[in-house]
Amino acid sequence: MRLLALLILLLSVPAAARPADSPRRLVLIDDDVIGLNGVPTLLLQAPGVEVLGITTTSGSVWRDTATAHALRTLEILGRTKVPVVPGATFPLLNSQEQVKRWEGMYGRLVFKGPWTDYWPGDTIQDHPGATDPRVVPDLPEGNPTLKPSAEVAALFLIRMARAHPGEITLFATGPMTNIALASSLDPDFARNIKELVYMGGSLNPTQRIRNASADQFAREFVNSPRREFNIRWDPEAARIVAHAPWRKVTMIPVDPSTGTQWSSDYLATIQAVPSPLAQALGKSISPGFPMWDELAAMVWLDPAIVTRSETLWIDFETSMAAAYGDTLSWTEAYRPHLGEQAQTVVLEVDRARMEADMRALYTRPVAK
Repeated sequence: MRLLALLILLLSVPAAARPADSPRRLVLIDDDVIGLNGVPTLLLQAPGVEVLGITTTSGSVWRDTATAHALRTLEILGRTKVPVVPGATFPLLNSQEQVKRWEGMYGRLVFKGPWTDYWPGDTIQDHPGATDPRVVPDLPEGNPTLKPSAEVAALFLIRMARAHPGEITLFATGPMTNIALASSLDPDFARNIKELVYMGGSLNPTQRIRNASADQFAREFVNSPRREFNIRWDPEAARIVAHAPWRKVTMIPVDPSTGTQWSSDYLATIQAVPSPLAQALGKSISPGFPMWDELAAMVWLDPAIVTRSETLWIDFETSMAAAYGDTLSWTEAYRPHLGEQAQTVVLEVDRARMEADMRALYTRPVAK
């Protein structure tokens, strides 16, 4: 009876929180970190996962601000030995001046990361920060005392991939500048990676949650369904990555994120647990936002949350025209054979199961 009770207890624990029965899975995280939610925290909290390092890039915030968020995350989680390696501050070609010129011809973008200077008709979010990339604002979760690595992100990624060929899953949940640089410096970089999992791109997202907060985000895709910020910040980098010889690629576009949301009720269930992480999350997360990057972590940690996916060949538009940064996709019969790669594209997820898995990780005791 005791054995049966133990088995029932184990099966009741979400898959992402169960003890691993296989060797530790190695991961690298490349991210424009903006708080305690997202890929770094979930993977650092996941049993059986070893985070070899976090590389940072500009995107939603400037690189140095993302670096500060990553360092503070490690401090709160008690994982201060994980290196944080700063990467690209600017895109390969895209620039603030080019964005303004593009907007003059084709209309305003909804979100431009640190270049955001105008919200048309509302205040869905404060200005993301200073125009000077070297200025790091005070963080809601507290400022870090930990210092970043002196290594360069692209070189760190190459070094780790060479040290563990075929063993590392690489998570890309911001613009892909660092990964494009690593791929360009080392033609074997992509081959040395076990799997690339990225949050980026957009196919045909539809609004699935109806409330005031969700309505504010629907307009981003109503008239431009193929445009997504991570790709639009650095389309050239995304195209380099799309053409690299990866062993396996899993794409999480915007599409499934429209069925997710950081709600006040869900946050309250996490904050009810008296742990440093659970309490800090309340200061770091604003209710109303979709669970963009969290999807990338949870699809990998618990593949059973995926309810619909498709194999597509993916590329990204880099011509300096109206579609700059848009996602291109084909089935095998229609692809142009110009170097695009097959990718598993996640289209729908089980929100309830995903949230349960996330809650188990966010409320799990942190390292001492």
